[in-house]
Amino acid sequence: MTNALHTGLLQRIDAPQARYAVLDRYYVGEQPLAFLAPEARKALGDRFGRIASNLCRLSVTSIAERLRVTGFDGVDVWSDWLRNDLDQLAPVSHREALLLGANYVVVWADTQGRPQVSIESAHQMSVQVDPGTRQIVAACKRWTTETTTEATIFEADTITRLRANNTGATTAGFETVEVLDNPLGVVPVVRLANTDRILGDPVSEIADLIPLVDALNKTLADMMVGSEFYARPRRWATGVELVEEPVVDDEGNPVLDDDGDPVVDEVNPYPETNRMMIAEEVQAKFGQLEASGLTAYESSVKVLLEQIMAVSALPAHYVGITSANPASADAMRAAEAALTARAEAKQALFGRSWEQVARLIVAVRDGVDPAEVQARVQWADPSTRSIAQEADAVVKLHQAGLLPATYALKRLGYSDTEITDIRTATRLEAMDSAGADVTSLLPGAEAPR
Repeated sequence: MTNALHTGLLQRIDAPQARYAVLDRYYVGEQPLAFLAPEARKALGDRFGRIASNLCRLSVTSIAERLRVTGFDGVDVWSDWLRNDLDQLAPVSHREALLLGANYVVVWADTQGRPQVSIESAHQMSVQVDPGTRQIVAACKRWTTETTTEATIFEADTITRLRANNTGATTAGFETVEVLDNPLGVVPVVRLANTDRILGDPVSEIADLIPLVDALNKTLADMMVGSEFYARPRRWATGVELVEEPVVDDEGNPVLDDDGDPVVDEVNPYPETNRMMIAEEVQAKFGQLEASGLTAYESSVKVLLEQIMAVSALPAHYVGITSANPASADAMRAAEAALTARAEAKQALFGRSWEQVARLIVAVRDGVDPAEVQARVQWADPSTRSIAQEADAVVKLHQAGLLPATYALKRLGYSDTEITDIRTATRLEAMDSAGADVTSLLPGAEAPR
């Protein structure tokens, strides 16, 4: 049976699900078309499919792709980081946090006692935060199997497993399956929260974009309708008799009026597919209306894109404005300055969470107090720079004596293992050039007699 704490945590999982569903639809570009009048929907019927310019996904991925963790200072956790595939899963966590506002990381021990790190979705987790310390004091993960609903409650001293013998359980029907001691002394759950404020819930990166993207998609839909009905020149004719066609029912029988006479419709004698129109009447005249342009829609799209760029920090060449494409690498970096600054802010925001993950990894592995572990995350440069440009800048700093070779290689993106291999190969090549016997230095080589 669940207590008040467990029930509250389970309820918090359900509270934002409606908002998460909306955000998910906008991320995949399957949101309903907004601002479309009911009359327009009725007139279009099923002739108009879905249209969506998926700038919401672009705004998330453009920041997430600039958030690359390259290592940690103060602790040796990179081997555990790679073993848990966090070099691939950390970017997923960033995208989830930017989209939904929060993402969660659970650190525990596997069957062999090694640190096990898992990335958890906000759809399945909730936390309780101490308002005084702003630290997580309890957390819950709930998921559904084919026959049951499982839940795990994480607290500073215990880990409690719950189970309901039915699918789709929310707060009722759970029974305690197992209670484990938590030797860490802290809740082994870290939240990546996308917020720049002290109070309030984390927010989605696309929350401000949704009304603007709705307006853009509505304008694009209007443009498509306009291209169908107005952009193609319309023909007109005068002095031509309309053709009468009898109205029939579903079975093909003529429809009669109250007097018993057949009901007829007067229709255009020239179908739209006719390439030539012929009339016997002398007074018949034919002409063509001037085609309507779509420049007004183009202007509206540009205005909306400018607003989207201002809110999301996306540069013009990201949203398809080709007339503003940067002419050089320096111009591209200048155009992406706002996006780079936003990515740097997210690095500072998410960096504290990844440092806490590193502390928990060391605590699980070495059995120490995570509060005593000092860790600092290292990020790759979020700015856009070509490989040649980056290498040229690092080489100049190294030649000037401002950077040692090891740090220069790290600036170029090489891992600690790769740097060690590079330095070993460099020493061997130097000794080989000097005429020394380097084979004796290789692993497994016999000592000289």
